[in-house]
Amino acid sequence: MNRVLLTLFLLSLASGAMATVITRTVEYRQGDTVLQGYLSYDDAVKGRRAAVLIVHDWFGATDHQKSQAGQLAALGYVALAADVYGKGIRPANAQEAGAEAGKYYKDRGLLRARVRAGLDYLAAQPQADPGRLAVIGYCFGGAGALELARSGAPLRAVVTFHGSLANPTPGDAKNIKAKVLVLHGADDPFVKQEEVKAFMDEMRAAGADWQLVQYSGAVHSFTDPRAGSDNSKGAAYNAPADRRSWRAMRDFFEETLK
Repeated sequence: MNRVLLTLFLLSLASGAMATVITRTVEYRQGDTVLQGYLSYDDAVKGRRAAVLIVHDWFGATDHQKSQAGQLAALGYVALAADVYGKGIRPANAQEAGAEAGKYYKDRGLLRARVRAGLDYLAAQPQADPGRLAVIGYCFGGAGALELARSGAPLRAVVTFHGSLANPTPGDAKNIKAKVLVLHGADDPFVKQEEVKAFMDEMRAAGADWQLVQYSGAVHSFTDPRAGSDNSKGAAYNAPADRRSWRAMRDFFEETLK
């Protein structure tokens, strides 16, 4: 039984009825650019609930993020798998993904605007409590989640999974209102320990409320089964780290969003 079905089953035992998770494709805009993501929520939950924005990895808003949104909805949140690149822009390979992500690494203002558009759309949904907002990000999306926080967005929680931590304007960390949780592969060759240390220095200088967890034996993309299992490639799935990081996020949300 996969994680989504197991979560739904456990929720049904607790509530006496099977959760009704709805996931649908939605469109919204940042300026003149049409963005297309996935909104997910449990229709059996009444009233407004905490809302979680998901920022995708460098391959864009795919079915992988759609599944993540469903998992969060099964936990009682309303979730939006956001789109940074724009409707129809979904890289087909690593070369295309690197080129597309590179545009936003070079233009942090545009990255912030695209992620903020998703947050604003999510906060406006009738299921969402705009006073309880969170963002999570994977790889490239980790950079997007942190940039949203550094912009001063009204967030309670920020979580990154094997995310990029580099920041060309570390002074902006003083704008962070949220608590921050970074979940990192201890052997990640792409986000090296020097970058991790610089991030910690940035958080300390800003007086932020932050946590950093490093998973032994884990490299980049440790939550993503699409990455394969060969650590020597620098990116690989790691089932224990995936499980532990998801649990860490859930516990963090229990503290910050409930």
